[in-house]
Formats: sequence, structure tokens, C-alpha cells
Amino acid sequence: MNIDSDPKTMARLLRARLDAEGTPISHSHALEVVASALGYRDWNTCAAAIGEGRPAERRDALAGASPASGANPVAVPILRTFPGLEAERFYLDYLGFTLDWEHRFEATAPLYRQVSREGCVLHLSEHHGDGTPGSAVRIRVADVHALQRQLEADPTYPLRIGVSEEEWGSDLVVPDPFGNRLVFHTP
Repeated sequence: MNIDSDPKTMARLLRARLDAEGTPISHSHALEVVASALGYRDWNTCAAAIGEGRPAERRDALAGASPASGANPVAVPILRTFPGLEAERFYLDYLGFTLDWEHRFEATAPLYRQVSREGCVLHLSEHHGDGTPGSAVRIRVADVHALQRQLEADPTYPLRIGVSEEEWGSDLVVPDPFGNRLVFHTP
């Protein structure tokens, strides 16, 4: 499968097109629309069915590897989230992470999922005891100032967050709706 037919790329392009036409949709909705267009019951079924046909870097990301380095990350933080759509809204729609996979033991069980962005891999868990609200994670990015401008312009969350200049680099602290702090850092 070439990158032009990668369902996640298709979903991003669909979302961008609809947004440009004044009909914004969430990332997860775009994934579901693409899965349906490809003939799958839902996004999870689509992702499982085409997993073997993805380009190597996408397969690595789904397996927990860092696409930027091509190797498995040394650590994958688990952040506690709560049931509902807020984690999707914050991590996917606002911060631009991609949903790699999600799992529930049954329909009413807590959701556990993996998201990734530019080599960063996070696990988001609704399970009591997985992670503690109030945790902090430091995430290295190429340009924290560009990220701050992007987030400031996004109406999804009207956060007034600024970059702090430290002797070790530039930090942008972004609080999530569950009490966790994501510290985006550029050395």
C-alpha cells in the first residue's frame, strides 16, 4: 500500500478538505468515514485488516516504535484519562496526535489506547490505577514556538499558554483536561 492510500493520510486529507469548506469534523470521525468508504465496519476493523500492508514506518508506530528514530521507544508513559470524548478532543483534535490503536476488554470496560506524534508515543488509559492524574511528561519537539502558535490559534481549547525560556531550552507546558501536564521542549 502506498502512502497515498494509507487510511490515516486519507482521513487527514478529508478532514483538511472539509475544514477548508467550512465543515470541520473530528479526527476520529474522519477515520470512521474513511474506514466505511474502504468497506470496513469501523476504524478498528479497518486498522486491523490493513495492518500488514502499511509502510514500515506506520507499522512501527502501530507497534509502539518511534517513527522518527525507527526504533522502539525507551519508555512509553501511561497517562490517566477519564471516560468520554474529552481525551480524543484534546489529544487528537487539539494536540494533533494520531490514534494508533485502542482496546477494551468488553463494551463497558475502560478504554486503553496508544497515540503518537512526531516520534512521541503515549498510552492513554481509563483504567483505575493506570497512571495518576497530575503526571507530567516531557516531549521533545523541533520547534516549540511554532507549536505554541498553532495551539494558540486553535479554538478547540482556549488555553493561554506561553513558552518559558530556560537554560536547557524552551518549554511549553500544556495541561490536559485530566490534570496531567505535557511539557513540550526544544533544546
